[in-house]
Amino acid sequence: MSFVLQSDATSAVASKNTRWVQLTLGIICMVMIANLQYGWTLFVNPIDQKYHWGRAAIQVAFTIFVVTETWLVPIEGWLIDRYGPKFMVCVSGILIAVAWVINSVADTLMLLYLGAAIGGVGAGIIYGAAVGNALKWFPDRRGLAAGLTAAGFGAGSALTVVPIANMIASSGYQSAFLWFGLGQGIVVAIVALFLRAPPAGPAQDTGAIQQTRRDHGPAEVLKSVPFWVMYVMFVMVGTGGLMATAQLAPIAKDFKVDGIPVSILGLTLPALQFALSIDRVLNGVTRPLFGWISDNIGRENTMFIAFLLEGIGIYALLMYAHDPFMFVILSGLVFFAWGEIYSLFPATCTDLFGRKYATANYGMLYTAKGTAALLVPFGNVLTSATGNWTAVFIIAAALNIIAAVMALVVLKPMRARAVAQG
Repeated sequence: MSFVLQSDATSAVASKNTRWVQLTLGIICMVMIANLQYGWTLFVNPIDQKYHWGRAAIQVAFTIFVVTETWLVPIEGWLIDRYGPKFMVCVSGILIAVAWVINSVADTLMLLYLGAAIGGVGAGIIYGAAVGNALKWFPDRRGLAAGLTAAGFGAGSALTVVPIANMIASSGYQSAFLWFGLGQGIVVAIVALFLRAPPAGPAQDTGAIQQTRRDHGPAEVLKSVPFWVMYVMFVMVGTGGLMATAQLAPIAKDFKVDGIPVSILGLTLPALQFALSIDRVLNGVTRPLFGWISDNIGRENTMFIAFLLEGIGIYALLMYAHDPFMFVILSGLVFFAWGEIYSLFPATCTDLFGRKYATANYGMLYTAKGTAALLVPFGNVLTSATGNWTAVFIIAAALNIIAAVMALVVLKPMRARAVAQG
């Protein structure tokens, strides 16, 4: 592969206002699909209480959602790169609405799994289109743009955690699935009508960030060693984060802190609701923050800091989860140090392989999230076998620390050699 420091200052966008409008539209779409993943934990116990299917069986639905959301993105991304985001995102709005309507009436595991699969397909298209558009419209601020877009997905459910929890408590989880599902789908379908890709053209000056001179197609990317190094790192960090995302409510219940009131800065909420609200905000803030940092100090340096912090946070949560206050604070730290993978990896991938096929190429890398999701149910299995969460937390913490070291020791010099070889 051929890499250079970009020096052509020609803008690849129609105007500054246009690209910021497109970024905003993508963020709105991301906010609308956030609950499909981050709101799921609120439904696990109510579903189990009604049908007694068991947590492990119910969490298979979460795994199906994440797998279908991620593994089809390369194909969906290729279609988006070729035909543009408008049509596909509009159809996806319908899909995510249908998914939660199915969940609202699901009285068998198979029907619950079907809803998860449909929701995953819809969310994957929306995610790929929004992130891909951000990467293309902002070649000069790729980390920040990807981070802001991903923040919609990370923090999008922050405002709806309490309303969903209240609706589940007052009207049942079926009503929450139905009405929130319809609302989210309708908004996406409308916003999609205004989405468009940027015109073709050279990238803007990217400062100190090294980029490829040409665009690399998906087939070529799959033969690249740096791609697979990033893939392994993505899986390692993603496993710990997804486990915390899906299992936070069961963890809180097992440590008997879920309903205990916690007061911070004059606000008092049950520990689990407080943790979920803070987690969503921090998980959103971290994406543009670390994206912006990576634009200035480099992708791998930022990865090292974030992944190491995540490993420390997961281990600390294991040690102090029995304390309601510390459960809230440390779960926030875990989410804060995890969410940045969704700005650092797409930015790094596009820096390496170019913007023309950015959606498809990052889509292939994004399947690492699906791979990581396959490990989530094993958290329940391991917890059931050992009787506690210790082994799960230690493994997750170790994976993050190893990935942090890999960022500096493996990925960074590998990219430097690629640049030196021209």
